[in-house]
Amino acid sequence: MTDLNKKLAIIEKAIDDKLGYDTEVIDIRNKASFADYFVVTAGSNVSQIHAIADNIEYEMDKEGYVRKNPQSKRSSEWMLMDYGDIIVHIFDVQVRKYYDLERLWKDINES
Repeated sequence: MTDLNKKLAIIEKAIDDKLGYDTEVIDIRNKASFADYFVVTAGSNVSQIHAIADNIEYEMDKEGYVRKNPQSKRSSEWMLMDYGDIIVHIFDVQVRKYYDLERLWKDINES
């Protein structure tokens, strides 16, 4: 397992452990220079969004992976966690529908 695959597996399990909704991994390697993957998930309320973020950070820290943006502001609608080659977006369900990152990056990948 490559380091990148290990990081993705840790993040996906941490999200799943806190019941993240409809998690998607988006490959952006050929379309962006700032990261290889987006991981997009949602929570149904502020507490769940924060629990998902806390669990990702805890599990990644245990394996020695440090966030690039540890001081980022906690929002009740959208949290971004930057792990360099993987950027995690944790949305409120309605806000996720509004921004629709999956469609945006799918359109970019198909062009």
